[in-house]
Amino acid sequence: MKSERRLGMIEFGKLFATGAALTGVLLFTNPSHVRADESACQHRIAKADRHLHEAINHHGWDSRQAEHARHELREAREYCYTANHRWWDEDEHRWHTDRDWDDEHGHPH
Repeated sequence: MKSERRLGMIEFGKLFATGAALTGVLLFTNPSHVRADESACQHRIAKADRHLHEAINHHGWDSRQAEHARHELREAREYCYTANHRWWDEDEHRWHTDRDWDDEHGHPH
């Protein structure tokens, strides 16, 4: 009787540990966390894009301010692509899943 009870407790412990591990995995892969990160990325890219356009308008295409803003926009896109495997295109208002952004963004044609 004691051995059956001990086996039951061991099985319960294994089941509990498995449930706890699964709960942890689900907590850390919560879709709302992913959406929040994508929202933060979208905001970060939009802000960097706006700064680039402002720098070009106020200081010119070849200014150091515009070059710095282009660098910041590249970094924001790279960060979001690395974190989420997609990046926000503020001009087209859509997500891209390829690393296909234009490093000469805002260049007058």
